[in-house]
Amino acid sequence: MGIKAKLLDSGAMDRALTRLSHEIVEKNGGVENVVLIGIKTRGLPLANRVAEKIKKAYDITIPVGVLDTARFRDDRENFETTSDDTDIPFEVANKNVVLVDDVLYTGRTVRAAIEAIIKLGRPSIIELAVMVDRGHRELPIRPDFIGKNVPTSKAENIKVNLMEIDGEDSVLLLDN
Repeated sequence: MGIKAKLLDSGAMDRALTRLSHEIVEKNGGVENVVLIGIKTRGLPLANRVAEKIKKAYDITIPVGVLDTARFRDDRENFETTSDDTDIPFEVANKNVVLVDDVLYTGRTVRAAIEAIIKLGRPSIIELAVMVDRGHRELPIRPDFIGKNVPTSKAENIKVNLMEIDGEDSVLLLDN
């Protein structure tokens, strides 16, 4: 895969996450009932960053968990997982759950995440925050909070690099 363009650098990503954080607070009328759940792998660092930004701006700590959707996927035949890296140390019942992920593409990961969350309890609402929405949905799923909208072709890919995992913050447009 070759790099076609750098869509966001670390500064632009930080600004997008700051905006997302404020939008989450605004849409939920505060964050007293809000929990963040990062979809493994890159959703967790993004959820932690959103929580940090909300803490800094509003002096409120939001619980953060991580969700491994592997065993709930419907688009992988004979997929077996030997481990479940889900760690949600709080109740989701009657909470405003904000799922956080890096890229929204077909919607299948989000569908799996919703199924997993509902098995844990019945939230008041489930919202979705993504760093990049690239289109090409296969399911009727849309994000509530978007860092950047990037219409792509199916011959392109989006790579979100995070300091915690990749050693740098950037969003890249790649050729498949």
